[in-house]
Amino acid sequence: MKVTLSVIKADIGGYVGHSGMHPRLMEVAEEELKKAQDNGKIIDFHVLRVGDDLQLVMTHQKGVDSEEIHGLAWNIFEKCTEEAKKLKLYGAGQDLLQDAFSGNIKGLGPGVAEMEFEERPSEPIIIFMADKTSPGAWNLPLYRIFGDPFNTAGLVIDPKMHGGFKFSVLDVYENRLVEFNLPEDTYDMLVLIGAMEHYIIKEVYRRDNGEIAAVSSTQKLSMMAGRYIGKDDPVLIVRAQSGFPAVGEILEPFAFPHLVSGWMRGSHTGPMMPVAFHEANPARFDGPPRVIAAGFQLAEGKLIGPRDMFDDPSFDEARKTANVISDYLRRHGPFEPHRLHLKEMEYTTLPEVLEKLKNRFKEL
Repeated sequence: MKVTLSVIKADIGGYVGHSGMHPRLMEVAEEELKKAQDNGKIIDFHVLRVGDDLQLVMTHQKGVDSEEIHGLAWNIFEKCTEEAKKLKLYGAGQDLLQDAFSGNIKGLGPGVAEMEFEERPSEPIIIFMADKTSPGAWNLPLYRIFGDPFNTAGLVIDPKMHGGFKFSVLDVYENRLVEFNLPEDTYDMLVLIGAMEHYIIKEVYRRDNGEIAAVSSTQKLSMMAGRYIGKDDPVLIVRAQSGFPAVGEILEPFAFPHLVSGWMRGSHTGPMMPVAFHEANPARFDGPPRVIAAGFQLAEGKLIGPRDMFDDPSFDEARKTANVISDYLRRHGPFEPHRLHLKEMEYTTLPEVLEKLKNRFKEL
């Protein structure tokens, strides 16, 4: 059967501060999604959270960019925002940039990752969800999963993957796409995706048949609002096995806690720490950035799971390394590279400071 998997997320109120999600908001989301399931609007659903971000996982047969599905998510976020305001949670409704839904949730604040495909006899899916970072955080893992034979042995030894993958890369500043076929375009693509805040991997396809393999949320709040108002806390869907990388190959890149933008006030560099669901409570300096991995098997559109894929002692060293990196970076205080360069600063006083000092600068 053909099925659409939609993951739509929003920060609609933190508990306490930016560190977590109040259980009542998840309850409201589950109640509303159950009504939608009973009404036949969706096949199945699951509600998750990472840090202060509410994550709606839904399966249906209405295709990508469905007004009905996006409207459902928007209404849920509005209801949860009302609850957040009653509880006086921090930043209630901060990702809802508009007052009303206008047919598509993209551009209104929440992050969206969706894919439509024909369900295979066995359909394993990994959904990654991150907090305190931006969509570019997926660039390095996605390259390693689908383009690096030192990570993914299947690129060398699996006949179904030996032909490589096609990457669709978004220029977020110019709103344009460019496609790369790996392995032959590897070096050209790396020139771009190494600039993780400018060029973001949006989708990955298998080259031999065009089958969708992965899709990320690429919405940047700053681009929507015309100003920086917070990091985007992205989501990523990856299909596994049978012509796609194995589950272990998909998880392996996260054993390296690579540096990403985000952390405190969205204005610092920090390591992305892979954690179990119950450890997705970034509190130290509002971080460090966290990522969880929810594993599902799809069965006629039903979400069998989730399995907590990072609840595994083999990731203990990655978590330990992330803490060591955090100690090192924090000692830089307000100096780069711990603090982002000025173009990426979000809650900065720079304009006010420059205005105050404008008569004190002297021409040389």
